Amino acid sequence: GIANAINTLPGGLKASKEAVAETIENNVRSKIIKEYLNNPAYYEKMSALLDEIIAARKAKAIEYEEYLKRIATAAKQVQAGKAEGTPEQLNTPGRRALYDNLKQGAERRRSADEAPAIHEETTRDDALALTIKIDETVKRVRPDGWRGIDTRERVIQHALYNILQDVTEVERIFLIMKQQKEY
Repeated sequence: GIANAINTLPGGLKASKEAVAETIENNVRSKIIKEYLNNPAYYEKMSALLDEIIAARKAKAIEYEEYLKRIATAAKQVQAGKAEGTPEQLNTPGRRALYDNLKQGAERRRSADEAPAIHEETTRDDALALTIKIDETVKRVRPDGWRGIDTRERVIQHALYNILQDVTEVERIFLIMKQQKEY
């Protein structure tokens, strides 16, 4: 992807490291924006990572070669739609989106409650179990052609509520599920 971005630049711009960097950044940012609704939690993290890399480049805190390595790694993660070390049970985009967003919701609730920090591994395991339960339940109860038909959407929302027991969380997760083709 990076080599292609560089090769698409007009002749004189290829020599400008600044122009090459901005072209690469724009391409990565476009992909993040395009995929954001599919998995808001993941692409928020990718956007923050991209911002961090851009800031380091602009502050000249990293050398150009280091910048290219970092941006290449970020671009690969954005393209893959998953982070390194993603549990193997999260073998579909829908499951990954549910997991990332359920985990993010748990982290936000925990920080809002200002409760003592729960071990990250526990949060991850809980989110993974919840993801699989939601995925299996929704695939079992969803009516054919449910998108855009209120009564059919409510079947899924009801199933989500039975699991999550939180109306706000049901609404948030339902909107993410609606973006997933597998559901």
